[in-house]
Amino acid sequence: MMDRKIAELMAAMIEYDKGDARRIQHFVKVHDLAAAIGTLEDMEADELFVLEAAAILHDIGIHVSEAKYGSCNGKYQELEGPGEAEKLLQQLGGFTAEQIERIKYLIAHHHTYTEIAGPDYQILVEADFLVNLYEDNAPASAVKSVQEKIFKTEAGLVMLKNMFAID
Repeated sequence: MMDRKIAELMAAMIEYDKGDARRIQHFVKVHDLAAAIGTLEDMEADELFVLEAAAILHDIGIHVSEAKYGSCNGKYQELEGPGEAEKLLQQLGGFTAEQIERIKYLIAHHHTYTEIAGPDYQILVEADFLVNLYEDNAPASAVKSVQEKIFKTEAGLVMLKNMFAID
């Protein structure tokens, strides 16, 4: 059963991205896969809560990046996303300062694949890749490369292999 605060955050993010069904569909899928991987990896409830919030908000910097830089490049998202997320989280309420800081950190690094620190970070990156590989219609060679370079969790690896029918 989904946590009420997570459901409220998802509804708030859907409103934030109003009219952008493609991006809304993207973060909903990333959230669901992150929640599933985190649960299968026996993540503690408080850490899973932060992961789920970060998965919902991970691309919140896109619209600001497009307006400010004319691009939704991942580095711009990492730069602009944390501030937007903090505003939304504080407006919604019910998140501790520590939770907000970790969510902002995850958003600020979700396109950085070196020195992944923590299971929440690893799982967010894996869930985002699972969705992006599909949405981008990535070739088998790209899927295989991501499998070798990025994926570390048992649950994420099984999902990747099953989703893309690879060994």
